[in-house]
Amino acid sequence: MDDEKKELQAEAEDSFSLEDILKEFSDPSQPFEPEEDVLIWDGTIPEISNPSAAFPSDTIRMGDITRAVRQELGETPAPEQTVRFTPVGGEEEEAPKPLIYQAADVPPKAEPYSDEWEPEYEQPISEYVPQEPIVFRPKSRLHELKHKLVEGPEKRYYQLSELGLGKLQLAILINFAVFLVAAGAAVLYAMGKVSPERMRMLVFGQFLALMLSALLGSYQLIEGVADLLHKRFTLNTLLVFSAIACAADAVICLQVQRVPCCAAFCLNMTMSLWSAYQKRNTEISQMDTMRKATRLDSLVSTEDYYEGLPGILRGEGQVEDFMDHYNAPSGAEKVFSVYAAAALAVSLICGVVGIVMGSVHLGVQVLCTSLLVATPATMFITLSRPMALLQRRLHKHGSVICGWRGVRGLSRSLAFPLKDTDLFPMGTAKMNGVKFYGSRSPDEVVAYATALINADGGTMALLFQQLLDSRSGYHYDAENVQSYNGGIGGEVQGESVLAGTLAFMQSMGVDMPEGTRVSSAIYVAIDGSLSGVFAITYGKVRTATVGLNTLCAYRGLTPVMTTNDFMLSDSFIRSRFGVNVKRMAFPERGVREELSGRQPEENAPALALTTRDGLAGMAYTVTGSRALKAAATVGAVIHLAAGILGLVIMLVLAIIGAYDLLTPTNILLFELIWMIPGLLVTQWTRLV
Repeated sequence: MDDEKKELQAEAEDSFSLEDILKEFSDPSQPFEPEEDVLIWDGTIPEISNPSAAFPSDTIRMGDITRAVRQELGETPAPEQTVRFTPVGGEEEEAPKPLIYQAADVPPKAEPYSDEWEPEYEQPISEYVPQEPIVFRPKSRLHELKHKLVEGPEKRYYQLSELGLGKLQLAILINFAVFLVAAGAAVLYAMGKVSPERMRMLVFGQFLALMLSALLGSYQLIEGVADLLHKRFTLNTLLVFSAIACAADAVICLQVQRVPCCAAFCLNMTMSLWSAYQKRNTEISQMDTMRKATRLDSLVSTEDYYEGLPGILRGEGQVEDFMDHYNAPSGAEKVFSVYAAAALAVSLICGVVGIVMGSVHLGVQVLCTSLLVATPATMFITLSRPMALLQRRLHKHGSVICGWRGVRGLSRSLAFPLKDTDLFPMGTAKMNGVKFYGSRSPDEVVAYATALINADGGTMALLFQQLLDSRSGYHYDAENVQSYNGGIGGEVQGESVLAGTLAFMQSMGVDMPEGTRVSSAIYVAIDGSLSGVFAITYGKVRTATVGLNTLCAYRGLTPVMTTNDFMLSDSFIRSRFGVNVKRMAFPERGVREELSGRQPEENAPALALTTRDGLAGMAYTVTGSRALKAAATVGAVIHLAAGILGLVIMLVLAIIGAYDLLTPTNILLFELIWMIPGLLVTQWTRLV
């Protein structure tokens, strides 16, 4: 305590006293005489004998400190006085007591810029809280998309993978082998190569072939029965009745020593199994395409897009757009369902006529042959095979069609909008070189050209912007921009600037020096004088070439250029892609801007989905849908005509009693003849 007291006294002696301060600011000619009631500190610090009494607890009061100091100095402490004040028009009140803060109530402050320190910001007077903007989060969108893909297409893909295709392929091969054996035996019998002693063995062999074929195609027969229980009548349901009729006829043939029509049934069963294989293979391919998707773009139809034609717009696709419609029945399937029920009724009529005109054995024979000729073999693959061939190509380009709803929507006369990125994706167009003319500085020429190209937009805007940034040039704005055939014009910094092809510059009267002819270049003229030539190299993209050729090859499709890039003229596209541009449309600049700004309606149904960039995937969905619908329509007409013709023939033969013509070889020959156009029609989607 003594040491601390000495240190405090030493510091006090070195400091200024109150007397020194008063002398500093008073008149030096007058001596300083302090008043009696002024207490002058002599520089000594009194010792406090009882500090705990002077400063109780953690409360610090200036009055307590003053009284403690006066007691130590031997002075009488001044009595506490209560300060009162009288408000205007009111009674006398006590002054409010000062607020006293306890040390324990004051939170400790952290060191500035430490880990626990937080800056204090001044709050605004009002409590206005701005609305939070809606932030697009692509990661959350991708997470949602992946969740739907896993729950839908990926789950279905693994279910189909567990079923596999191997069993179906094996059943098809064995069934086809059984058909060949049964058909060969029937042909040998027709040629008279079978002796009467082996007739029973031949008939029994045909019956075994029938049973084996039915066993291999038991899944198809069970599916036909299930369709019937669900009040649907399909071709597989008709195949069930054919199997029953053929089995009954084969049993009768064992008794009367007649060859049954088992070969034709084996052929129909083989085609039914092939149809099931193609359907499963198509579904696996579709689910595989969907489950590998990281993005989904939809193709949506809109009415009155260009010159009264409906158009195809691109939007954001959903997984449900495909999963809810890919397995819906088509119009041709509904027609076949009605036809199958009618064919069964007509066949029963033919059988009844055979029983009336002949016997029960003849009636069963007529019923069996009527059911077989009513369903030509290729009728089972009329829809499944074209779809399988088309999906094989769509799978390579990451596209799927949203069921037959999408096929119908894409098979109309349509206008297909084309963007510059469709023909030349990002990175395919490059600047090959620059040559400057005239007295203007290269930086000024690049800056003026960039301003004009940016105002026009298109593929070249990014190239010129990169060139300007590499030269650290100035950025200008173009005014009064006008579009011409093969070029554009405008004003930059009050000077007229033209940019376009060589033919455009010559048509505008710009003097072109010798040696400026470049096959693919953008010419820039300032105030009517050539100032620069920018050589452009366009890379050829296979997907763009294939897609554009596909679109231009189909009637009823009108590719419409919606980009403002003046380089993409009809002559340039003809020379670059080698397509006939007569079916393409090149609208005016204002029309292009209007068409490019069109957006699909909110609830418009998606007709197809694409999972990759590229024109080929979108083009194949449109042209493939047209080919698929044409193949389904023509195939349905051919097979319905064949079936109806077969039923009419059977009814006539039953009426006239020409039962000797109902041989297995004649029935098989009828089936094989109608298979030729049926197989050719199903090939149409291969040529897309």
